[in-house]
Amino acid sequence: MVFAAYLSASTRAIAVNETALQTEALVSASLELTAYQLALADERTKPPHGAFQFRMDDASVQVAFISEAARIDLNFAPKEMLAGLFATLGARKDAALEYADRVVGWRTRPVPGSANEEEARYNSAGYSPRQAPFVHVNELALVVGLPAALVERALPFVTVFNGSPDVDPAIAAPEVIQAMPDKPANKPNSFGDSSASPNRPLPASPSDSGKNDASTATSPCYRVETTIRFRNGRRSTSEVVIAMGDKVDPYRVLSWQDDIALRNVVSRRGST
Repeated sequence: MVFAAYLSASTRAIAVNETALQTEALVSASLELTAYQLALADERTKPPHGAFQFRMDDASVQVAFISEAARIDLNFAPKEMLAGLFATLGARKDAALEYADRVVGWRTRPVPGSANEEEARYNSAGYSPRQAPFVHVNELALVVGLPAALVERALPFVTVFNGSPDVDPAIAAPEVIQAMPDKPANKPNSFGDSSASPNRPLPASPSDSGKNDASTATSPCYRVETTIRFRNGRRSTSEVVIAMGDKVDPYRVLSWQDDIALRNVVSRRGST
């Protein structure tokens, strides 16, 4: 009986490990195909988003990719845009400004020789602010004063990989567009607008100019969402952020998450 139980447990462990290896291989294949599509285009024609699917062995794989320029960068976004996002997500205007100040305080190095007021705010929390760039969006939960529910709502719309204070309004979610200090006039300013479908990219307008021009809001980083459906009914969704490179090193993996919840409407805006 002991041997039978051991054999049964070992069989299940092998099956789980085999599925994990299959998942990793299929996600890697989706990254290779995404990087290949992006590498074929020059900088002027590189698509900001896209989707494709393929089959391999006993799995069906759906892939959607989108530029990180669709998200607000916690390290570069101006305070007004951060406050706009918090207000859009339900915070009062005065509270949203305070939350934005705390985010800026978290990422800003202290001035040598001056009183570190930001660090003093964290004394009761028992830890110090980073006072350096965010290394992960989940650090937002450590910023003093930000409600946990607000942080959870904000995570699908922020990044540390955009690398720019701007966003691309042609592919950004309505919440991100609403947060822009001078949002494009032709974009929806109400989430009740029937034209603002969360699963469809908003069209770019030739009248958009300056920092709202999609051509000025680009990023070498892309978020790739891979959904795998196995023949046995198992389903897995992984989200990987890659940075495009060169012919020697076509891309680098910056972040990899398996078995994510399908909460991120932003990353699916380019899918059909």
